[in-house]
Amino acid sequence: MADTAHRNTGVGGLEEGGVGLTALLVAAARAIETHRPDSLAQDPFAEHFVLAAPASAGWPVRIQQVPDGNANPLWGRFARYFGLRTRVLDDFVLESVHTGGARQVVLFGAGLDSRAYRLDWPPGCVIFEIDREGVLAFKHRVLGSRSAGPKAARVAIPADLRADWTGALTDAGFDPAAPSVWLAEGLLFYLPAAAETRLIGTVDRLSAGGSALAFEVKLEKDLLEYRDSPLYTSTKQQLGIDLLDLFDGEPRPDSAGDLADKGWSTSVHTPFDFTRRLGRGPLPERNDALAGNRWVFANKPRRPGR
Repeated sequence: MADTAHRNTGVGGLEEGGVGLTALLVAAARAIETHRPDSLAQDPFAEHFVLAAPASAGWPVRIQQVPDGNANPLWGRFARYFGLRTRVLDDFVLESVHTGGARQVVLFGAGLDSRAYRLDWPPGCVIFEIDREGVLAFKHRVLGSRSAGPKAARVAIPADLRADWTGALTDAGFDPAAPSVWLAEGLLFYLPAAAETRLIGTVDRLSAGGSALAFEVKLEKDLLEYRDSPLYTSTKQQLGIDLLDLFDGEPRPDSAGDLADKGWSTSVHTPFDFTRRLGRGPLPERNDALAGNRWVFANKPRRPGR
């Protein structure tokens, strides 16, 4: 059980040994999804992250290890949400590099994301992972113990996304003149509104035509309206993680609108859109903490003649 005395010392909240407990929660969800017979996404490394961290070593990595199974709001519906999100963003990134032609992928708040190791990348791809040093070191240690090797060039960049990370990215070899794919998965609602606006503006400035961006936002005007949602209460009761205490409570900027104003084409979807499309995943329910979640996909047009 997590100790709620661990405070929000980094993006993504509570920490245990330098690794965000929210990152471990998502890893556990991906492990459970991987072992489902109707799996939406495969992440063979996820369970090893969960088992390697003392704070999560006793968490389930298969739905069969949960006494009430899929009826459990945390390890059933919420974990399935993370599985769906993983699948949708996997598809977006792969489409962007295989069809769109981008060869640079930037993962903001990369956490325990193992896309560099588990997805089939075309030749010449470089995956830049930005996160705090402790998270990246833990990931490197666990993957090294599994003798795992990335399927594309991987560049780890220890940086705090609330500070200036652009110099570290370009110093690591990122080329603003070439198309890129950017991914902010489960990140922006932890950031102050000004930091989100700055990050989105920086992505626009560093993105050549042909670039793509996907990110997740929450639209609720009052997050506390869903304090009694089964997803939030079960996460707090079972893991000691109060997600509402970690989310930034400021009014959120209209980042999708800002990108559209800058000339990007954008589309905004609910997770339920993809549940219906793929035939698996959460559907709306009463007092639903997922009701305000939106997944935003954006593309920056190429200049004529380019």
